[in-house]
Amino acid sequence: MTIRTTFPSGRDECAVWLTLPDGPGPHPAVVLVHGGGATHDMMLAQYEKWFSDAGLAVVAFDFRHLGESGGMPRQLVSQRRYAEDVDAAVAFARSRPELDAHRIALWGTSFGASHVLAAAARHDDLRAAVVQCPVFSGRAVVSRAGVRHLLRFTVPIASDLVRAALGRSRRYVPLVGKPGDLAFVNQPGALEGWQSVTPPGYGFDNRITAASGLGMLFYNAASAAPRVRCPLLVCACDRENLIDPAIAGRVAATAPRATLKHYDADHFTVYHPPAVDRIVADQIEFLTTHLASNA
Repeated sequence: MTIRTTFPSGRDECAVWLTLPDGPGPHPAVVLVHGGGATHDMMLAQYEKWFSDAGLAVVAFDFRHLGESGGMPRQLVSQRRYAEDVDAAVAFARSRPELDAHRIALWGTSFGASHVLAAAARHDDLRAAVVQCPVFSGRAVVSRAGVRHLLRFTVPIASDLVRAALGRSRRYVPLVGKPGDLAFVNQPGALEGWQSVTPPGYGFDNRITAASGLGMLFYNAASAAPRVRCPLLVCACDRENLIDPAIAGRVAATAPRATLKHYDADHFTVYHPPAVDRIVADQIEFLTTHLASNA
């Protein structure tokens, strides 16, 4: 059973989906944190089903400014606001009578892994955290296209900052594009990968406010790894095509209770068979172990 509701974050409301497993509660719960610019409609339903079938409640939500959540301007990417949203999602999970407030875990994919790692460092009472195809550094993604590509964003970012200061409509740039496009992510296969997690008929809003790129460039969640006290599962892709896969290894090496697992997948095949079957099986084993009542 899935309950569609909202929780407050800042001055706005986040859309949230609470999926409950069969049987009496209170249930252990996993809070799902999606990747950059992605919304609940982009593949999260399959994780809700798999985890709830394993006896775990699932809390999934849209960040503010995205999808079905509130917040203006639309398509604003703010690391500070997203951290507030993750904290609000955890508070929501702990407030629900159907859920066990003492058995909460976080799960993050792609850029959501950064938010999970940072949140796990803030919340030392979490039972566990899981990240897959992790992007722990926005700069490491954008800079792979080279300095010349970064310089192309100077005018759009400056223009957007001026518009924001004057209260005018924001300037947008594409989030993902093909190689050579003026898009924050333009690695080969990235656009096709984003499209592969977008359901038929869904209108993916492929843009972000240009100034959002500044926050992405200076966001380095990897530095939070030594402060993560809960068990952490890092699911790394050996054919990672958006970021240096060695970063995931360094995070796992510095987080005190981390487990690193490698998969023959790239940044987008992790969502599809056959890779997703093995990855989710490992995640369920990890989560059910650490969310057990006597853990």
